Amino acid sequence: MKKTLLLAIAFAASLSGPIFAQERYRERPPVVVSPDLAAPWVMQLAGPNARVAYPRQAAQPRVVYRPRPVYQQRQAQPARRGVLDRRPVQPVAMRANRPIRSQLEPQFLPQVVSYATKEKPGTIVIDTNNRFLYLVIEGGQARRYGVGVGKPGFEWAGAHKITRKAEWPSWVPPKEMITREAAKGHYLPARMEGGPENPLGARALYLGSTLYRIHGTNAPWTIGSAVSSGCIRMRNEDVVDLYERVNVGTRVIVM
Repeated sequence: MKKTLLLAIAFAASLSGPIFAQERYRERPPVVVSPDLAAPWVMQLAGPNARVAYPRQAAQPRVVYRPRPVYQQRQAQPARRGVLDRRPVQPVAMRANRPIRSQLEPQFLPQVVSYATKEKPGTIVIDTNNRFLYLVIEGGQARRYGVGVGKPGFEWAGAHKITRKAEWPSWVPPKEMITREAAKGHYLPARMEGGPENPLGARALYLGSTLYRIHGTNAPWTIGSAVSSGCIRMRNEDVVDLYERVNVGTRVIVM
């Protein structure tokens, strides 16, 4: 019985074995190709429903924006002793010691102008606010000159007469002026003879018994400014012209 059963099974296996093999490979599974050529191609053996595992891409480097460093200018280092500095020397801008003017402003040049006043011809009227000296003449006119006047704290006003006239006068600074200038570090001489370097200039007209004068100057660029210690200063050529036109006893009004 056992022998017959074994023969029947062997006979059935011999008849159905090739048929089952052909049916197994009747529809072959599709070939699965990975989009990444570096992935294994043998994934096609996993079957049509198998998941395809793609390799993880490397993370892109993060770009960090940093502000540009601010470069500070290097300070000049002192030259070492015994080392010659061959760098070119830069020129240094120097400020002028005094405001030198090539010419006066036109309004400060001598000229004849209309001048309404009750003063008699020959009278001198000094307008310290506008820096003008008027010599009254006939016909409602006056000869006008530009002048320099007292600086702040040295202004004054009043009426006097010319008591003395001098050509190229000597200068004797008052004691108060000597003390005041010495405190500033300026030492004045006790006396200076007349000449081009003398601050009183070419001519001087002394006013009454005061220390004030109408005089010339060796600093014509100061005309039109308030720079004196109370005296009225004019250009040398202008004070010479005025000197010839007035006499001792001329009335002078300062306002």
